[in-house]
Amino acid sequence: MTQVVRGRVLGKAGFVFAELGFDAQILNLDPVMQEKDAPYILPGFIDTHVHGGGGADTMDGAEGVKKLARFHLEHGTTTLYPTTITNPWSNIIDALNGVKQVKEAAFSELPDIPGAHLEGPFISPQRLGAQPPNTLLPTTELLRELLELDITRLITLAPELEGATAAAQLLAKAGVRISIGHTKASYEEVEPFIQAVRDVGGKVGFTHLFNAMGGLSGREPGVVGAALSDIDAFAELIFDTHHVHRASFLAALAAKPDHLSLITDAIRACGMSDGQSELGGQTVFISEGQAKLADGTLAGSLLSLDQALRNAVEAGLSLRKASQLLSQTPANYMGLKDRGHLDPGKRADFLVLNQDLQLQEVYVAGRKVVG
Repeated sequence: MTQVVRGRVLGKAGFVFAELGFDAQILNLDPVMQEKDAPYILPGFIDTHVHGGGGADTMDGAEGVKKLARFHLEHGTTTLYPTTITNPWSNIIDALNGVKQVKEAAFSELPDIPGAHLEGPFISPQRLGAQPPNTLLPTTELLRELLELDITRLITLAPELEGATAAAQLLAKAGVRISIGHTKASYEEVEPFIQAVRDVGGKVGFTHLFNAMGGLSGREPGVVGAALSDIDAFAELIFDTHHVHRASFLAALAAKPDHLSLITDAIRACGMSDGQSELGGQTVFISEGQAKLADGTLAGSLLSLDQALRNAVEAGLSLRKASQLLSQTPANYMGLKDRGHLDPGKRADFLVLNQDLQLQEVYVAGRKVVG
């Protein structure tokens, strides 16, 4: 049955005052008279990097994935890639099986889950960030098990690891997005790695830009320099105002206007009160909007994507541009051609927000799931 909502609808060409008709897909956009207090209707958010939220974590298995997915749905995330953390391999496989179970069940009250993001264990032990010290090399045996499970759609890799280039090519051929992160690689190591992925038709990105990859200087561009100078590479960024300074965010956006996306990198403590929490078996301390390990290392974030949207607008972006970083760009990166903007034929994944950009309603494939 066709349903309708009215407001300032963000289509591919920009905002229009319209009546949006939909069932599981967008059916039509019919212009209407302008209304002063009309709500904003935006595409649903797509989070390609999220560990947890609402007291749950991807590593908890299927029940944890369902709980964290429901939490982030209430903050506008309609497509979500549950993200693992470096752990013993058997724990990671168990977590991926949990993601697969939830994906295959296709719960109507949850966000769409196209697959998982494997962050670790194929990362540098010298750039762990808040990852536990359980790193592994990407051996043929482990990769075969990963591909047979067929749930990983995005993987974080350190290019300097032994076997990383061959692993990246094997995964890219299977359609997995390759994201460079948690690495001590030099610019000179990153560039041929990127080319090797592209040689087999793969797409390349960078995991939480600026974090766990060193810095950029005039004579040593490093990983950040490789990310910003490659116009075709995608990059994700945590804009909670703790991980990345406003000026650094704007600089990244200037370098990658159509290839930068915002993520949460949220952990189980997201949405919870201050105190102690957990990440990958490590104690995390929550205070003043930040999550830290005992040594002060930032440990994921407490961010939701609706807050990331507001942060981007407060940083000076138009609402249209901010929305792009949360919907259209990640859809392009992950090859999700049926979503990312609101035009006829696309999935009816959309959000209704008031004038203060506070979330009022959430729809997933035409079903009202929040509001």
